[in-house]
Amino acid sequence: MNASETDFSRHLARRHRLGRIFGGICLVSTWFGIIALGLLLAGVVWKAAGWLNWSFLTSYDSRFPEKAGILAAMWGSFWLIVFTILITVPVGVGAAIYLEEFATEGRLTRLIQVNLANLAGVPSIVYGILGLTLFVRTLGLGRSVIAGALTLSLLVLPVVIVSAQEALKAVPASLRHASLALGATQWQTVRHQVLPASIPGILTGVILAVSRAIGETAPLVMIGALTYLAFTPGDIESPLHLVTRADGLGKVPLDSYTALPIQIFNWVSLPQTEYQHVAAAGILVLLVILLVLNGAAIFIRQRSQKHSRW
Repeated sequence: MNASETDFSRHLARRHRLGRIFGGICLVSTWFGIIALGLLLAGVVWKAAGWLNWSFLTSYDSRFPEKAGILAAMWGSFWLIVFTILITVPVGVGAAIYLEEFATEGRLTRLIQVNLANLAGVPSIVYGILGLTLFVRTLGLGRSVIAGALTLSLLVLPVVIVSAQEALKAVPASLRHASLALGATQWQTVRHQVLPASIPGILTGVILAVSRAIGETAPLVMIGALTYLAFTPGDIESPLHLVTRADGLGKVPLDSYTALPIQIFNWVSLPQTEYQHVAAAGILVLLVILLVLNGAAIFIRQRSQKHSRW
């Protein structure tokens, strides 16, 4: 074996050794994160034991920890997310379709794309300040559900647009070319071919964006969401009331509200030790909702990959 072969073998062994060391560091980092998360979850579950029950889910907040419930916060978060979806999905998906399918390449388009990427990383408190200035004060919406939903829509809109664009880009160009070759217009091609094929990816992005919106606290604190409420928006306290109290639906957008992150934040800040257990029970409720939404996103993604038409 000559000198060059010896040097090559030595360098190759060194690279393999560095690769094993790097793999070991990644493995240790992964397990460290998993163990830390497991300990945090175990602590939350231990604190919530005996406090998370049916009474907790069906009662309003109280000055007495043993009587405190999360009903108002759950319905407040529900209406916030409903209106956020109604606002964000049409605007976000429509903007993505225009930018990806109809907009011509130019400075304006590139400027919009760059700003969308930047806005996706802006701290949420900035959107809270914008919502306070624009929706609460300028438009006079006050501490209403619709003001909170509009603020959260601003927060997640860049994420929805970017994810929808990526879903549209994933559709093969051959599908567009085949549709256009058969005489379809560009809008017909987008409506009947491109959009149906990209819906699973769009839905995944929307669900993940909604998951982020549910857990946001800073924007809602900034626009003045209430921390203590003894009623729900529109006085709708159960799914049955959506039918029996349909007149209350018209009052929901401009009604006062609280939300799960706000309620949990309030409980954690109280001095009584018992409220720490109540907050842990609220955290578990929020975690279950987030896990369900993220599980739905994973299910949609896997199902779309199995039943893809192309």
